[in-house]
Amino acid sequence: MKAKAFTAMTVLGILSLCLSGIGITAGAEDSYNPSWKETAPRSGALLETPDENGQVHSYLTGKLTDASIAQVRPMSIMINNISDAMPQAGISRADVVYEAPVEGDITRLLAFFEDYADLDKIGPVRSCRDYFIDFAMEFDAIYTHYGQAVYAFDLLNSSMVDNISGLQYQDSVGEILGYAGEDIFYRTDDRPAPHNAYTSYSGLMTAVERNGYSMQYADDYSGHFLFAADGERVSYSDGTATYIRPSLYSNSPYFEYDASSGQYLRYQYGGAQIDELTGSQLAYDNVIIQYCPVRAYDDNGYIDIDTHSGGSAILFTNGTFQNATWSKDGNYGVTRYYDASGNELKINQGKTWVCIVQDTRNGDTLIQ
Repeated sequence: MKAKAFTAMTVLGILSLCLSGIGITAGAEDSYNPSWKETAPRSGALLETPDENGQVHSYLTGKLTDASIAQVRPMSIMINNISDAMPQAGISRADVVYEAPVEGDITRLLAFFEDYADLDKIGPVRSCRDYFIDFAMEFDAIYTHYGQAVYAFDLLNSSMVDNISGLQYQDSVGEILGYAGEDIFYRTDDRPAPHNAYTSYSGLMTAVERNGYSMQYADDYSGHFLFAADGERVSYSDGTATYIRPSLYSNSPYFEYDASSGQYLRYQYGGAQIDELTGSQLAYDNVIIQYCPVRAYDDNGYIDIDTHSGGSAILFTNGTFQNATWSKDGNYGVTRYYDASGNELKINQGKTWVCIVQDTRNGDTLIQ
């Protein structure tokens, strides 16, 4: 929440001790009903006692991870994804990435980071759209953005969202409560604005401290994905998938399966998508296509993506795919994926890329 509960604490102390506090809490708004609690416990960091190596299962990857990392709320960051913003910096360190269209048939990314303390360049950071806030809330993540569409203003300034904003004010609507100072972000001179705004671990932790955000997961949060158990390897039964074209958006995205690593390699704009800091190609253990209804907000191209009503999906892992449906636990809860018999589908431990595709454009998807 936005109450300044921890301004006197150092960020290092918050992270190392994982101090208790108020994150996103039920009852903050009349419409807020995340429905995170379940009758059967799910595998997740806060449901576990660290093992003899001090590790628990990460909410983002399902992998055994140092508790000092896995039990700290993730940071979600809006990443520019147009050609002028390539290559992006630090994105290969994100454990979960959501890709969704914005105006003009381009896509934007929301990258979720768990272990990023050594990163001094993350971005380019871009502006918010309201549906990306929904995705951030599904992971109880702090939401970072540089600007926002007017349709996101009320949610950003509500008590439901812990956000870090690069702008202090928005014309015609007012102050953005997540603004924490001009030193949280910086601009480079190697590319033109608005494609040159970056942040860093240090800047983000400064914003967390100034805004008084808790770095501990909400008490009733129990995780998003259903991961395979340690030593288990999931394959799906609907067919093989060594090539995935999720959509025909302007960046021409696709994935190719690399059998040697068991991961899907990411391509767009006619070539490999790489991280500027490492030169490495982005790779993911799981890919999910989630089809959502889309309508126009106005005549300026802003769109409203329905992240609540459910629909169809396709899950990919280990060179295989499964047709599925998705539904959401309450208005601001977690999205689950189910097979035709109503069983929740597991994904393999590791990194996951979620492609949000307009449901009326499902014919653009190609699987080979």
